[in-house]
Amino acid sequence: MEAWYMKDIQENEDQRLPHHCEPKEYVSLEKLADLGVLYWHLEGDNYETCEELERIRKERGYSYTDTITCSPGKLPNYEEKLKNFFEEHLHLDEEIRLVLEGSGYFDARDHNDRWIRIWVKQGDLIVLPAGMYHRFTMDSANYTKAMRLFVGEPVWTPYNRPYDEHPVRKEYIDNFIKKDDTSSAVEAH
Repeated sequence: MEAWYMKDIQENEDQRLPHHCEPKEYVSLEKLADLGVLYWHLEGDNYETCEELERIRKERGYSYTDTITCSPGKLPNYEEKLKNFFEEHLHLDEEIRLVLEGSGYFDARDHNDRWIRIWVKQGDLIVLPAGMYHRFTMDSANYTKAMRLFVGEPVWTPYNRPYDEHPVRKEYIDNFIKKDDTSSAVEAH
């Protein structure tokens, strides 16, 4: 997994490219964790027997899984679904993905509303917290097979921005954005 601040994508630019800022600004796992993003690297080939995945599922209550393959020949209405995935949105539950094959990008907002591009590849398990604005797109390989994990019954409902008045969004802001603003203010004194 790699993460970096990305430049704004212009309408005529391919969203599947890295879109690094110049100079490049990489983002650490610690910075992602401060925003509520969790990450593990697991064995993508042996996920059925991966003890660490089982431990994570048990500790976090991930009781339901399925797989999704995103590629032009495998996902019905591929182009339309990619447009929907790339709309900035949030969920009322965590979004949990383990990349089994291929790669792709999750874009997430930081506390200053800047986009961070997170490049996930085979074996990367990422958890985006409920209430965090984010989006997904393929990279130039145009292929991702991922396990989707859920607590209880699966819910795929995206709530496109703005959705700031929902209690889940407010809870995210209180837990991660205001907390970060408070710690920055304390450090400045």
